[in-house]
Amino acid sequence: MLSLLMASIVTFLLNVPFGYWRAHVPKFSRDWFLAVHLPVPLIIALRFLANIGWALYTFPVLVGAFFLGQMAGGKIYSIISRRGATTSRCLFKDLHSLLE
Repeated sequence: MLSLLMASIVTFLLNVPFGYWRAHVPKFSRDWFLAVHLPVPLIIALRFLANIGWALYTFPVLVGAFFLGQMAGGKIYSIISRRGATTSRCLFKDLHSLLE
């Protein structure tokens, strides 16, 4: 159970920058598709590394963490862009420029 919790936290944190990128590009474009689907192989690898397995109860937890991370990244993008700051597709670059 602890490994599932840790995997869900990592899944959430991994998806925040991808959600930020997704919010910056037009919906259903190539970049949007990549922002949504590039983290999937990483999450599958995380399943193997955490030795979670493929039990049915793990799917809602990890899928929920996946989408919450995407939504959180999009929310961060909207907050930064509402402040009038210049935004790029990179969360870390934009946070760095805000802190300077």
